[in-house]
Amino acid sequence: MPGKATPDPRPAPTVPEGFRHLPGHLDRAAQQALLEEIREVVRKAPLFQPTMPRTGKPLSVVMSNCGLLGWVADKQGYRYQPIHPVTGEPWPPMPQALLDLWAELSGYPAPPEACLINFYGDKARMGLHRDEDEEDFSAPVLSVSLGDTCRFRIGGQGRKDPSVSFKLASGDIVLLAGDARTAFHGVDRIYPGTSTLLKDGGRINLTLRRVTTP
Repeated sequence: MPGKATPDPRPAPTVPEGFRHLPGHLDRAAQQALLEEIREVVRKAPLFQPTMPRTGKPLSVVMSNCGLLGWVADKQGYRYQPIHPVTGEPWPPMPQALLDLWAELSGYPAPPEACLINFYGDKARMGLHRDEDEEDFSAPVLSVSLGDTCRFRIGGQGRKDPSVSFKLASGDIVLLAGDARTAFHGVDRIYPGTSTLLKDGGRINLTLRRVTTP
């Protein structure tokens, strides 16, 4: 007769305090309208290839930004700057639809200053990391998913802390506030063909951030 399994004494991983997932917050019409505005942004501020500091290894995503500031990554490090690293031009203004989402959901009294635009192809991913290049962590990070579904992972304040993962679909919104604001998180994989929003597939992630203290 088989013996009983030994209970695992470790607590089951849970999402950190301050994490919110709003599935399907944007309907298809809102997604399409926002996508057209992002395409206009990218026409003015083309996608560029970020690289890891020191090593210069390319990230698997390509990116752009809109707003007063844009986040960049290259051999000199991670930072925010007011101009596109390739064109030298200021970033385009942030679409009003994104400013409205921030006002609706963030609970923060000042507007976002940066919207990072990441494009994920079928094989792209984003390793576990923390958003910590901003001055004031009391402002949340607001993330919008457009296109193919991804598997998103979030853990704790240490890279090796237990983590949980779940799928983010087109139109989903995630907010990182409280403890979740500085939690390690990343994208494990993309599920190709799970959305028809982008004609050629892939996923766009829009991340709204307040960079400076008001």
